[in-house]
Amino acid sequence: MAVRGSRGVQRARTESERARLYAARTDWHQKQLRRRRRDTVIAVVVGGLIVIGAIVSQTVHAQTTAPVPTPSPSSTDSPAPLPPPADQPDESPEPAPTQSAE
Repeated sequence: MAVRGSRGVQRARTESERARLYAARTDWHQKQLRRRRRDTVIAVVVGGLIVIGAIVSQTVHAQTTAPVPTPSPSSTDSPAPLPPPADQPDESPEPAPTQSAE
């Protein structure tokens, strides 16, 4: 079987291929890191905007809704006063003795 080129040439090709693959992997890895960082920044900004929007919405809602009317004193007929409670309890009938069957 005939070999194309010498061992040195084959080794150089192999090393250049490894270097090319390594450069491609490191480039891909750097792009992944940049993409992840970008996605994180976008998520934080959007989350912050949602929180700020919720706070503003609640503040505007609280300011624009009609306040609860405050009670004002008005004259009403007062009911008749209740009689004072009795010191003695109500009379209750004594329980009837039960007959036992013997």
